[in-house]
Amino acid sequence: MTGGSTAMDNLISVRDIVKVYDMGAVQVQALRGVSFDMPRGSFSSIMGPSGSGKTTLMHILGCLSRPTSGTYLLNGKGVNELGHDELAEVRNREIGFVFQTFNLLPRANAQANVELPLLYDGVPPRDRKRRASETLQSVGLAHRAHHRPSELSGGERQRVAIARALVNNPSMILADEPTGNLDSDSGKEIMTILQKLHEQGNTIIIVTHEAYIAEQTETILYFRDGQLVDRKG
Repeated sequence: MTGGSTAMDNLISVRDIVKVYDMGAVQVQALRGVSFDMPRGSFSSIMGPSGSGKTTLMHILGCLSRPTSGTYLLNGKGVNELGHDELAEVRNREIGFVFQTFNLLPRANAQANVELPLLYDGVPPRDRKRRASETLQSVGLAHRAHHRPSELSGGERQRVAIARALVNNPSMILADEPTGNLDSDSGKEIMTILQKLHEQGNTIIIVTHEAYIAEQTETILYFRDGQLVDRKG
């Protein structure tokens, strides 16, 4: 990843990222000088055991948290300097999130859940409905558009979450343990969908502790004790 691509090719450039949590009398260093690049259109995974720093890194890449020091460029823009409102705009327009626990609104149907990022972005109702319908169709769930999460299987709920992540045409999809709450068959379905999205040109990053999930991506970043200790691909 580093060295082989130019700055123009890279969607993400991370340099010397440090993250320290102040726990009162104790300071915990979650990331210790992490540097890497991720090219546009790449399919990557971030892997490591609990406490390795991968979740902290995901929060920084997803603009949910700021590093204590170091630089993070997303699409050539320095994220560290952005204000609160600008960060929120980047999260909504540039990043599609897929979570292990789906994070769907329980009282809203699949269609309304997928429309949510468009609602935040001020997209008119007719366009919201059209784009959400098309995106649900792309993950094979057009026939479940009017079902609430409680009426869907785990795999279907995750497909709704993927559709919601896609609907704004983000620069990247950031998936946190996307198969963690699914049975093996549903997990395979989700990985097949993510693979197809990558083949269509989407940049996808999966955070996982499962080797068999990481091995389905092109590049694996291995973390331990807050450091990038190895890279495959």
